[in-house]
Amino acid sequence: MRKLQLLAIALAALSFITAYAAYPYMPEKMASHWDINGEVNGHMGRDAGTYFMPVLAVAMLALFLVLPRIDPLRKNYAQFQGEYDGMVAIILAFLYYIYLLTLAYNAGCSFNLMQLLAPAFGALFIYTGVVLGKAKQNWFVGIRTPWTLSSEKVWNKTHAMGSKLFMAAGIVALLGIALPQMFIASIAVVIGAAVATFAYSYVEYRREAKEDRGKKKKGKK
Repeated sequence: MRKLQLLAIALAALSFITAYAAYPYMPEKMASHWDINGEVNGHMGRDAGTYFMPVLAVAMLALFLVLPRIDPLRKNYAQFQGEYDGMVAIILAFLYYIYLLTLAYNAGCSFNLMQLLAPAFGALFIYTGVVLGKAKQNWFVGIRTPWTLSSEKVWNKTHAMGSKLFMAAGIVALLGIALPQMFIASIAVVIGAAVATFAYSYVEYRREAKEDRGKKKKGKK
């Protein structure tokens, strides 16, 4: 088993160990959701609030282990296996960090949630950019539009663009450590990146199709 896979498994196991240790100190009604201003707007009972995140971590780990095996383009994962394993590990680390913040808040700690979320989202967005820059055509990881899945050239161009946009969003999110409003701005950048890459993949596909038609016409002359 690869090292990053072991790291992801260790993080999932650590979540359950943490839940077991924290359970006696959690209130009967736990804060579980926060709005964009960091105000609590949702609660769970102690059992669900303590164990939901560990169960989610295990479910996501299992999903990520299965996806490459059932993907019709599974052979392409070998070309970015390290980045894929890193993505799984960083998502599990992200969930564990959020989980620790949730437990700390419910244990009575006081902090600015948005500022503490900023580094986690910054790291997640930046590494997403890394993965996008390396990912090869597949059905589960990356910018999967009808046009990127229909053309390897369009896939590569779209992912090169998406990689830069997500890294930029990560940098903006990191600024939220000092300026909480920048964390909100990074979410806007990510939404913009999703829309921009979707549109870009369509435009590139149309351009490629036009070029192919031109070449065919020239070949007939």
